[in-house]
Amino acid sequence: MSEVRIAAEPRDQFGKGAARKIRRADKVPAVLYGHGTEPKHLTLPGHDLLLALRTPNVLIRLQGEGIDEIALPKGVQRDPIKGFLEHVDLLLVKRGEKVTVEIPVTVAGDPIGSAIVEQQLVTIGVETEATHIPTGVEVDVDGKDAGFAVHASDLKLPSGTTLSGDPEALVLQVISAPTAELPEEGEAAEAAPAEGAEAAE
Repeated sequence: MSEVRIAAEPRDQFGKGAARKIRRADKVPAVLYGHGTEPKHLTLPGHDLLLALRTPNVLIRLQGEGIDEIALPKGVQRDPIKGFLEHVDLLLVKRGEKVTVEIPVTVAGDPIGSAIVEQQLVTIGVETEATHIPTGVEVDVDGKDAGFAVHASDLKLPSGTTLSGDPEALVLQVISAPTAELPEEGEAAEAAPAEGAEAAE
């Protein structure tokens, strides 16, 4: 995974008033923490950060006055109505260290006939190197029939990446398409009163 470089400025003003002032300037307050260090309060450019966060588990290179660190987004707060970024928590990482993250599970292909895919997990927890986080894992269901199932342990993860959760967790299964149940002839007649019939008092 490539790094996204973002300019970072040290932040020494706190509170709701200071945060609103930062956001009015199209910037986002952030906190960088990890490795037992004191948290660093930062201000990041809003547009650049918004673009970066479109990539799951994006690796961010923070550069600025006295700052040159690599971080992973660990908590993103957005305005519940307008959706703009309110605050971001960043986890300090080092090259070569392992981190636990969630990666997307995508489905490729189509099962046989009218069978459909029932996906239970859209992400899966893995442990991997911080600077080589997979973009996701793909499951091929092309030509599979009802009864086909994939558990977490069946996923083909890249080298150096291992599961961090339950290996028996059901990821997806192929099932027969549900069929609409038609009412019996007698039931249909009973459910629909004859034309012109009046309701009994």
